[in-house]
Amino acid sequence: MTGETLAVLAVTVAAASFVQGSSGLGFALIVAPVAGILDPGLLPVFVLASMVPLNVYVAWRERAALDLRGAGWITGARLAATPGGLALLWLIPDHGLGLFVGLATILAALVSLAAPVFTPGRAAFVGAGVVTGLTETATGVGGPPLALVYQHRPPGELRSTVALCFLVGEVASLLLLFGTGEGDPADLGWALALTPAIAAGAWLSRLVHHRVDARRMRLFVLVFALVSGVVLLLGV
Repeated sequence: MTGETLAVLAVTVAAASFVQGSSGLGFALIVAPVAGILDPGLLPVFVLASMVPLNVYVAWRERAALDLRGAGWITGARLAATPGGLALLWLIPDHGLGLFVGLATILAALVSLAAPVFTPGRAAFVGAGVVTGLTETATGVGGPPLALVYQHRPPGELRSTVALCFLVGEVASLLLLFGTGEGDPADLGWALALTPAIAAGAWLSRLVHHRVDARRMRLFVLVFALVSGVVLLLGV
């Protein structure tokens, strides 16, 4: 990797860490397309590994708002679905997977715009966990389902719970990818090298995260989901 490529990645992960540290979402949506353009071989290991320290920080920073019940159901379903995400890598062409996930994400966001306020229950948690386990393991992008489930919850609850769910899921996906020979150890090295950039973005996010209100958070969540779906469709 050239110095210029490393510099672009450093700026990208710093910006993405700031966005996710402030809102709870967005890291993979920002980093994955840039990493894919610079070096497609970085996906999904580099994105997954880069998010680990960030989500440790966010989950700890807002641990008082953590929804342990929801996180438990999501994590259990997510872990159960992780092998399915690996199977998708083997069985479905990249363009087919991107088309399916992109369309499903856009549809869910559009339905959410018209849906009444709801409090997520066990079925919603399990469904989000399963979809996240499939899509994050296969593509590195798993935020939209979790974002939509927590769209009506307080911002601190969304950030902390999603961070914890991401953290457990990322470790599980990395272990499975390396255990089956799908992971490249060099990608872990690049993620480690860019830890200072991740830390800088996360540190800056602490200055603004408490200013994000519930209404703006929900708007961000829905826009995030729509943009995620469009990005995946454009990648087909």
